[in-house]
Amino acid sequence: MTNPKIITKVNSVMHQGFEIPLEKLTPEATLFTDLGLDSLDAVDMLVHLEENIGIKVDGEKLMSVRTLQDVYTLVDELSSQPGVEAKLEH
Repeated sequence: MTNPKIITKVNSVMHQGFEIPLEKLTPEATLFTDLGLDSLDAVDMLVHLEENIGIKVDGEKLMSVRTLQDVYTLVDELSSQPGVEAKLEH
């Protein structure tokens, strides 16, 4: 089960960074088809997540991300990095 703080923060990053309506930000939403992102947007998403949550994502891990749930899971896995929990609170 994904931490609700992670879901909230990722959704906030997606809403603010890409102006995606909150009602479209569901776990099963595909990044490219449902949310309308392209490969450049995927890189921007990575940068936004790194800046706003404090994680460091290996670009190769990004290749396997297809849905918003995949993003939640990836951030959840990386949230053990020092300082990440504090950024999830804001």
